[in-house]
Amino acid sequence: MVKRKAMRVQALAEVRGSSKYPELRGKVTLTQMTNGVLVTAEVFGLPYKADKCSNGIFAFHIHSGGSCSGNGEDPFANTDGHYNPNNCPHPYHAGDLPPLFGNKGYAYMSVFTDRFTVKEIIGKTVVIHSRYDDFSTQPAGNAGEKIACGVIRG
Repeated sequence: MVKRKAMRVQALAEVRGSSKYPELRGKVTLTQMTNGVLVTAEVFGLPYKADKCSNGIFAFHIHSGGSCSGNGEDPFANTDGHYNPNNCPHPYHAGDLPPLFGNKGYAYMSVFTDRFTVKEIIGKTVVIHSRYDDFSTQPAGNAGEKIACGVIRG
């Protein structure tokens, strides 16, 4: 039998939608494990279309900025670009995460990564975009507007 230490949430981001998406909200927890970080997101109020073939896939990234503020054109402009301490090309930024798959406005996703530690990203931001990330367009995957944001707090 393998003994495991109890998982403990090290950081949390309370995600809120922009004024265009006021119903969008959720939580992202980041748990430091022995060999990486467990990132878990639960989001409600994502844009939803009844058409089964429409886009219900949303890019999900950690950005390097520390504020969910911005301006009229980009309400989350101060999130800056994807967290990328190693100057890697997209989609190899440390902050590039798998997308959220919406299900009638709801998404739940959990991923394990060794691209960063929890300590590194406290104070950074989690961003949800309006489109999926194509994982090739530089510098950020053509993911569309930033529709929700949360500051990662320890």
